[in-house]
Amino acid sequence: MVKGLKDTSGLITIGFSTNETIANTFAQAQIDLQLNVLDREVFVVYGLNLDLTPPDAVPATNTAVFASVSTTSRTSVGNLSNSNILGTSAEQIRGGIADGVGFTFSSADSPPTQLEYLGIIATNNFFVQIVGSNNLLTKVVSDRIYGVRAVADASIYSALVQSELLSAN
Repeated sequence: MVKGLKDTSGLITIGFSTNETIANTFAQAQIDLQLNVLDREVFVVYGLNLDLTPPDAVPATNTAVFASVSTTSRTSVGNLSNSNILGTSAEQIRGGIADGVGFTFSSADSPPTQLEYLGIIATNNFFVQIVGSNNLLTKVVSDRIYGVRAVADASIYSALVQSELLSAN
């Protein structure tokens, strides 16, 4: 466990999803963790999976689906260079020739679990974002996050909350 934190639960798995309401339009959902802020409770993230519906195969057109999970609300899908992003996923079809034959690219959604943890959520919720590009139909991201509830001492809790809120993009 991270120094200054004490586990208050076993491993918790939370499943959630969100979808575009209009094709190729950014969408975001807020997921409530119901943390006890009076007891300085945080959520330590150990793993994250993002499962995207594939992009549409449109002849001679590049299509894509992008998704991210963040600790704060966003106005766009983030990438791992953003400090508030816990994980990302992308699937793309490159339709570079007239008959639409292309290839699919997928990015990893979280780093190998040789890390002690992926991130710490210090506020009561987190967010999932999705957007498609050049698709005919709306897209969905289904996610699963793995972690434990923990209690932080007062100074660490204060620093975690401040850091999380200042990382909002």
